[in-house]
Amino acid sequence: MNIDFSNSPGFSSYVVLLLVSGIAMLVIAALNSSGQTTGWRIFNAVVGVGFFGYGIYLGFIFGGGTYIVLFKVFILPLALIVNFFRSMKSRRTDAAAPQAYVPAQPYDAAAPYASLPQQPVPQQTTAYQPTQSQAVQPPVPQAPRG
Repeated sequence: MNIDFSNSPGFSSYVVLLLVSGIAMLVIAALNSSGQTTGWRIFNAVVGVGFFGYGIYLGFIFGGGTYIVLFKVFILPLALIVNFFRSMKSRRTDAAAPQAYVPAQPYDAAAPYASLPQQPVPQQTTAYQPTQSQAVQPPVPQAPRG
């Protein structure tokens, strides 16, 4: 095992940070409580496996020699963890927000015709006077021909 804080604290800290970051990314990928899309969850899983695998390699398999410590690689897990909690917060906010009631608009029958030019309505000059009803007489049957 290569993790020895008394002998090489920088290397050991780097390995522990890799392992912790990898586990955190795998946990975030496994949880579906934040409402992240499947693509983000897969990306979290791939990054988590990479970090955890590299930490295992350096901590237990690495036989010595030269290695490069890139602390910049911890920006990505930090950004993904922040994205996880931001997604969780926005999902809670959306779920807790009451839905506004929008009343239905009353139907306006003249609305489709509002853009048409208006025709003047003819005015009646005399009032309507009903006449005496004439009795309607049935038609007179005709004699058969033949």
